[in-house]
Amino acid sequence: MIFSLLPSWGMANAASTLVGQNLGAGQPDRAERSAWLCGHYNMFYLVGIATVFWLFAPGLVGFFSEGEQLGEYGVAALRTLCLGYFFYGYGMVLAQAFNGAGDTLTPTYMNAFCFLLLQIPLAWYLSTGLGWGAQGAFTAVPISESILAIISAVLFRRGKWKLVKV
Repeated sequence: MIFSLLPSWGMANAASTLVGQNLGAGQPDRAERSAWLCGHYNMFYLVGIATVFWLFAPGLVGFFSEGEQLGEYGVAALRTLCLGYFFYGYGMVLAQAFNGAGDTLTPTYMNAFCFLLLQIPLAWYLSTGLGWGAQGAFTAVPISESILAIISAVLFRRGKWKLVKV
């Protein structure tokens, strides 16, 4: 999965650069359009990858694992994790766009909240509290990534990042 996300990180870094360059050029509207455009491209790419992962999960997991039970966990993990790719495409780009604007605290707080304070306790609750086992831990990931993307979009739309002075 990480290998499939590498191009997305590249797109997110490109968005960061475009935001910083456009803000430096005194064009905040162009900076915002650049970030959203990168988010759209990233989302389309990740939805394509998610479709491949969903359709070919047994073959992909079977290539890397041996054993029926391990394969079942792998297929469940792959299919569940890729459900968040639509939102993740936007979330990773917008979080990096904040960085490109010089606003490094916003993505730090968003990531701390979504991953440390939400994903980990949610994974524990779903797997142990609700008895979902490994599926609960898998499910917590796309939920927290989707919430991160929504928070990123809301904060990005507010536009305070355009006012950061570096």
